[in-house]
Amino acid sequence: MRQQSQSLKTSPSDEVVKQWQQARPDLDPRPMAVCGDIWRIGDLLKQGVLANLKPHKLDFPQFDVLMTLRRQPEAKHLSPSELAGEMMLSASAMTNRLDRLEARGFIQRVSDPSDRRSQKIALTKEGFDIIDSLVSSHLSTEEGMLAPLSQEEREQLRGLISKLLAGF
Repeated sequence: MRQQSQSLKTSPSDEVVKQWQQARPDLDPRPMAVCGDIWRIGDLLKQGVLANLKPHKLDFPQFDVLMTLRRQPEAKHLSPSELAGEMMLSASAMTNRLDRLEARGFIQRVSDPSDRRSQKIALTKEGFDIIDSLVSSHLSTEEGMLAPLSQEEREQLRGLISKLLAGF
């Protein structure tokens, strides 16, 4: 497998760079290649994850809600605003997701015992079961997509991505 990854040093972006170098030799088009490759791999990774969710008729936003609730300590429920904060979303973006998950029986809104005016979001048994099953297949899917990279290369990639994110 290592030999195969050594021979895959070109990407579709390389041809784009060559074309831009000919069309505009006064510009350095290499940033286009880096960004294009990142967008491409992001799309491919997302497609892989969505294919894993499709048999369960879940979209990524719903999956994200279920995963966020599942990773909480046992018996900890989150308010919609806490859930939105964990997912880096606005509270208004949560309402539709929660409504759809509640309609499917995966979550329930329960009264907050410390403030009866507030609600907490909890996984139902069906929601817990589906996400507990899905997290295993999700990790297998991601592992398969990352198989060409060694653990050391994965850490290097994470470091580079973190460096880019810090620039924003």
